[in-house]
Amino acid sequence: MTVGRTRVDPHVKVLDERVVERARESGIDTLVYAPHFVRLPEIRERAARFSTDEVTVVPAREVFTGDWGNRRHLLAIGLSEPVPDFVTFEAALAEFDRQDAAVLVPHPEFMNVSLTRAEVGAYRDRVDAVETYNAKLFDRQNDRGVRIAEAFDLPAFGSSYAHLRGTVGAAWTEFEGDVRGEDALVEAFKRRTPRSVVKRTDPATRLRRLVEFAHLGIENSYGKLDRLFLSGMEQTHPRHIAYDGRFDDVAVY
Repeated sequence: MTVGRTRVDPHVKVLDERVVERARESGIDTLVYAPHFVRLPEIRERAARFSTDEVTVVPAREVFTGDWGNRRHLLAIGLSEPVPDFVTFEAALAEFDRQDAAVLVPHPEFMNVSLTRAEVGAYRDRVDAVETYNAKLFDRQNDRGVRIAEAFDLPAFGSSYAHLRGTVGAAWTEFEGDVRGEDALVEAFKRRTPRSVVKRTDPATRLRRLVEFAHLGIENSYGKLDRLFLSGMEQTHPRHIAYDGRFDDVAVY
């Protein structure tokens, strides 16, 4: 931790010893681990397993609300109970409110997976920050996030959004004070603790960002859609037995 400040990467999808070591080498104090389609207990277990004295791993969930064609992603930090994917937007927000989680808007207006400018404005009192820099995206896409955050006077955050190990360290959010640990980070987001968004612009980082963007096509292939959703067997499906029927009435599939 730099004197009086904490470097946080608020959104990574990969986690192992190499990821944590890369974060340490980049001076990052906290990684927020929020993999797709993994239930909260497993995320918590992995976060605890890979946390070190130098790098704290905080568990989180990027929840896919709505159906596949009209989904809106929300990043929730500080959940005490699991929340499935593919429930209605309002149902997800209600759960986050009930659990007093910090609610972040990742990659706004990106494709059909993000909140639009109008939606951010409509829900501005229920979200705690908007992503203004995502290392996976191009500058023009990140510029939209900056304009949205400024238009609605919402705090910013930046992340590597790393789906590949090499992208860790490409960007982070630097908070004033010591906000290491899940509770401190939730509090920092909810209380709008001053922060700055930091990004690397060297040639190697730019190349890694391009590789990340190329990875997006593979990640969103139809084959994955069929495997994860149409079968109804994914562990974060709202009708999975693990949720004991609590979300049946708000499930979109």
